[in-house]
Amino acid sequence: MLKLFNTPHRRIEEFAPVAGNSVSLYTCGPTVYNHLTVGNWVAYIRWDTMVRTLQANSYDVTRVMNITDVGHLVSDADEGEDKMIKGARREGMSMYDIAQRYTDSFFEGMHTLNLLVPDHITKATEYIPEQIELITRLEQKGCTYVIEDG
Repeated sequence: MLKLFNTPHRRIEEFAPVAGNSVSLYTCGPTVYNHLTVGNWVAYIRWDTMVRTLQANSYDVTRVMNITDVGHLVSDADEGEDKMIKGARREGMSMYDIAQRYTDSFFEGMHTLNLLVPDHITKATEYIPEQIELITRLEQKGCTYVIEDG
């Protein structure tokens, strides 16, 4: 029996998948504007540990991870300069080339650390229409807010 700490409920609970023995897991991926730091890699090691723990407990795990290869502000407070533009300027390359360089670097790092590659990897730029549609639906439900620049 696998037990996990449920942060919102602040207690240890038995893990139970939503559907049978299958677990769908979405994890954030890197914003590919520079090499990852040791601190960044800790998150990927934790997610890898989670997947391996689920698999060791006989769960069928499907993991999806995104690659943020388009605009991302330098601040988590949604302010400041765009990380991708800043990286492109720093290296004298296009944003596409920066994204590709550091996506490749990320997967080389995953290989070096012997981390499991997710089953599905999605790039933000491949889902822009879907993101706009989702934001529109959230707006219609009153779940969004507007800031000065957008």
